[in-house]
Amino acid sequence: MTKELQDGPLSGLQVVELGSFIAGPFCGQLLADLGAQVIKVEPPGTGDTMRQWGQQKSSNGLSLWWPIIGRNKLSVTIDLRVPEGQALARDLISQADVLVENFRPGTLESWNLAPETLRLDNPGLVIARVSGYGQTGPYNMKAGFAAAAEAAAGLRHLTGYPDRIPTRVGISIGDSLAGLHAALGVLAALVARPARDGRGQIVDAAITESVLSVMESVISECAVTGAVRARTGPILPKIAPSNLYPTQDGTYAIIAANGDGLFKRLVAAMGQPELAVDPRYATHIARGERQAELDELISAWTITKPIVEIVALMDQHGVPAGPVNDAAAVLRDPHFRERAALVETETAEGVRVTMQGVAPKFSDTPARVRWAGPSLGQHTDEVLLEQLRLGPDRVAALRAGGVI
Repeated sequence: MTKELQDGPLSGLQVVELGSFIAGPFCGQLLADLGAQVIKVEPPGTGDTMRQWGQQKSSNGLSLWWPIIGRNKLSVTIDLRVPEGQALARDLISQADVLVENFRPGTLESWNLAPETLRLDNPGLVIARVSGYGQTGPYNMKAGFAAAAEAAAGLRHLTGYPDRIPTRVGISIGDSLAGLHAALGVLAALVARPARDGRGQIVDAAITESVLSVMESVISECAVTGAVRARTGPILPKIAPSNLYPTQDGTYAIIAANGDGLFKRLVAAMGQPELAVDPRYATHIARGERQAELDELISAWTITKPIVEIVALMDQHGVPAGPVNDAAAVLRDPHFRERAALVETETAEGVRVTMQGVAPKFSDTPARVRWAGPSLGQHTDEVLLEQLRLGPDRVAALRAGGVI
């Protein structure tokens, strides 16, 4: 069963993925990218909602998000709402190392797939449960889309400009963070399994807590001093210079030179080395006090040069800088191509797709995009016949009954 195509550091790991949308399937994508065999269970006829999502579609009307979040997975259709489908899922899970699900808490239990039941047949099973607010607590039964979770955890409050309403990041960052934390939890639980006599455990990954985990010192600052950090647009207050600066060709350059040594190199590149010893700008604290004034000074220089020249000067002087790339610029960037951070593959429907590659890179067990997201139910017969060892007549009967 496509085992010859398995490679990567998680080769040999067996995962069953339930659920839909982003957070749970992104966890499954990460595990599949690293070489695990991920069997994605989808509802017959409709499949994962991600098969329809995405702002733009391919020429034949298919989602361009699904090939990414479904990549490297096997697609099996099973109706989890009927007893026969639940029994098939239990059989699959009994052979797995990991189960990933992102239903509202209590849904697995209502389908006779409660963790305690599953672990009777498979004590080593690691179960990643991804939800908006976690499996416990007063909010656990609230609907948990990332937008609400990001707002609840304080991220939305910090995103945007101080004189405007909070904005979203531009991607479903809360879902992605939850999927990433769930995958991290799965790997930690697998490492812990031998010391627990081979027993698995539940990994409870909440979107809210995944967002909280990347909030740096925002919460502790408030707890200790009462200070509530506010939206600041493209800058961090008192951290200067670090901003977007206008260029001659109507774009922006990001320049981050807030360290003393970096600032010296920046002003040398600007042909104004005297600014490095000017008391108004010579220290981190002084630059922070005159942040707006310093940004205006740098902008007056950058606006006279095209972005290519600015970046070349910054590179020459060792100052972190670059363009603000849109998707088209990312696609043209040779660095991403050289490192296989962008790869081309073909969907089951024959559509050529360029997508982000696998991160991180491994020196000895390289992970890769082995195939794009499969068509709905593409591997149902293969999995039921080869892995569950059902007979062809039984598979045909299940399909006729709408179970698969």
